[in-house]
Amino acid sequence: MPSDSTDPAPGDWELMRRVQQGDLEAFRALVERHQHSVVGVAAKMLGDFADAEDLAQQVFLRVWKSAERYQPSAKFTTWLMTITRNLVFNEMRRRGRSRQVSLEGDGEHAAREFADDPSKQPVNSVAAAELERAVDEAIAGLPEPQRMALVLRRYEDLPYEDIARVLKVSVPALKSLLFRARETLKGRLRRYLE
Repeated sequence: MPSDSTDPAPGDWELMRRVQQGDLEAFRALVERHQHSVVGVAAKMLGDFADAEDLAQQVFLRVWKSAERYQPSAKFTTWLMTITRNLVFNEMRRRGRSRQVSLEGDGEHAAREFADDPSKQPVNSVAAAELERAVDEAIAGLPEPQRMALVLRRYEDLPYEDIARVLKVSVPALKSLLFRARETLKGRLRRYLE
């Protein structure tokens, strides 16, 4: 929906309308508004912060080049995450599934970028670090669609309907994906849950 002309911060739809007309400032505003989410999803899927930043550049380049095809019938974030999904899955296929990846990315830098609130950390930091590593490995071992669904739901807090559009599945199929992912994680993390 178009934003009110008195609104000091235009909505995504208005920014995309301006991008379609070649407005670089509007494009810059979209990038600044959404780059953290795109990099975050890519880092959680690829396990490497530098690769995630490179992929995010590709995502926004695709947004710029495809701007004229954007239709405001869907949320901009859904369209953006669909582009992100496509490029992430392509990169994962290119790499092959031979190596497991950590959701922490490249260690110290990614940890700073995506760290949880320290006040919410468990008292036993050694056990917490072991659990976090086990969760990361368990999530990294999920099939790509399950992992993407889990990342978009858990870390980006997207509604089921939006995630279903991004993954091009029905809402019931998405719920089934998430159920299977959670069941797999419960099985892999059973010793930590007991």
